[in-house]
Amino acid sequence: MRPIIIIYKMSLNNIFQFLVPKDKVFYPLFEKAAGKIKKISETLNEAVNAPAKERDQLLKNVEVLKQEIEAIAQTTRVELGKNFITPFDREDIHNLITAVDDIADHLSDAASRMRLYQIDKVTKPLRKLTEANLEACSEVAKGLLILKDNKNFTALAEISKNISRLERKADKVFDKAVADIFENETNAIEIIKYKEVMMALETATDSCKDVANVLETITVKYA
Repeated sequence: MRPIIIIYKMSLNNIFQFLVPKDKVFYPLFEKAAGKIKKISETLNEAVNAPAKERDQLLKNVEVLKQEIEAIAQTTRVELGKNFITPFDREDIHNLITAVDDIADHLSDAASRMRLYQIDKVTKPLRKLTEANLEACSEVAKGLLILKDNKNFTALAEISKNISRLERKADKVFDKAVADIFENETNAIEIIKYKEVMMALETATDSCKDVANVLETITVKYA
């Protein structure tokens, strides 16, 4: 008798999900977050490849974008408290938007430190780490946009896999870069400057991995 009850409950849940009107609160917020997180990574990547005279303004733009993403995250948390019906678990929504907010925080930290420390020479590892973040944030943006298509779990799984691969790539770049700095740089202050910027960039990819983990959780729950 118990299996029948379970099947009955699952059927009621499926019917309920079918009858619930399409979410008009959270998916638009995810779409906004997707656009901004991609833009912030593009802007930082542009900054490290730009001439020194143009770099400062681009780094300032990164900090502005960070504030915009923070506002989206805060709005999402407020809406979680106001809305009885959500497209998926509240905890997953909270963890997802928090991870996206964290990515922006770390990218902004990297930009702020570059400005504060007046880093004029952009090294190859710095460029590689910003490229890894650009790729990872592009995948994060794809994942946020795909969420509204709650049947496309195969694509979500592939995106999660790509983000995890890029996070491992960033770890390797960071480890090698730190080793190279200690081997080739004699100025202790310069070592600290570059290491802190690279740590912020590497931590940003860790937060991208946090997004991947939430997407995997959603895939397991609803596939």
